Amino acid sequence: MADYYLKMEHLAVGYGGKPLIRDINIGIDKGEIVTLIGPNGSGKSTILKSITKQLKLVGGVVVFDQKSIGDMSYKALSTRMAVVLTERMKPELMTCHDIVATGRYPYTGRLGILSREDEEKVEAAMRAVHAEELGGRDFNNISDGQRQRVLLARAICQEPELIILDEPTSFLDIRHKLELLSILRTMAKQKQITVVMSLHEIDLAQKISDKILCVKGEFISHYGRPEEIFEEQTIKELYEIDNGYFDPCFGSIELPKPVGEPRILVLSSCGTGIPVYRRLQKEQVPFAAAILYKNDIDYRLARLLASETVAEEPFREISEESFARAMALIQSCERVIDAGVTVGDCNRRMEELLEAARLAGKLLEA
Repeated sequence: MADYYLKMEHLAVGYGGKPLIRDINIGIDKGEIVTLIGPNGSGKSTILKSITKQLKLVGGVVVFDQKSIGDMSYKALSTRMAVVLTERMKPELMTCHDIVATGRYPYTGRLGILSREDEEKVEAAMRAVHAEELGGRDFNNISDGQRQRVLLARAICQEPELIILDEPTSFLDIRHKLELLSILRTMAKQKQITVVMSLHEIDLAQKISDKILCVKGEFISHYGRPEEIFEEQTIKELYEIDNGYFDPCFGSIELPKPVGEPRILVLSSCGTGIPVYRRLQKEQVPFAAAILYKNDIDYRLARLLASETVAEEPFREISEESFARAMALIQSCERVIDAGVTVGDCNRRMEELLEAARLAGKLLEA
């Protein structure tokens, strides 16, 4: 394997000497963000705990900056690796400031007395995660989301070269999820800190990661760049999705389409159909969508939610076949919804469809 900053060679992880996942072979460059995704119980946390020496390796080796982690002392690791796992700490009589300050202990003497410089780094880390107001509060008496921010501040305060995080966005609202991931991206890209983490939110994983590791079954199913991993079929198989859809273009999860022959025909373009599609889906009304170009944002959703989608290749005039099918849907559907159609040279026949629906007494405005 190439000379990566962090690499796993023939790694096997598990419990009691029994492998849960085996033959892991991946390389990570310095400053990369690598995210583990996969179903609950697939072994993501087990891999992270093995990397951090919290679990004994069943087989293989983890090499960090050309040294086997197994040969590194915990003290040596503590100045280079920071860890934020999901286990809930319950320290007695410690403020949030005290928790963050423990990130400086690898650098202090035996008495653990912080210097002025250490204290400044503690305060800077708390500012980085917007937790300054939490400094004097009891760590056990704050919310789960606030605890996540404090623990991330502790990791930042440690000034690591490698940071390992297990579900760091759990319990955070959307604002703080975005803030946390922005901090990690800054750490990785500006300070060349390598980040390895697990996430449940695959849309966030798709947007922030340099590499994605798919964990399922006894082996790693996929490893590569987000654009390679986030294919509709890959995600469907990884999570065994049989009750909805994943759209890799927008990173969105969609509920199943309404079942049955279309009762409503939606005419739209340029995103105007999306709120109508979602409303009909919530009401469990089967619908058709027409005539959409395959590069239209409406088409991305219609193909997942509509019982039938009449579509054309981009920048082509509407074909006789597509026009005839749309006319047939006008006749068979109970109503036609005009969600708003931008008419140009290529799709001028949409005006004919709207007029046909109007003459049939079926046309409704969205």
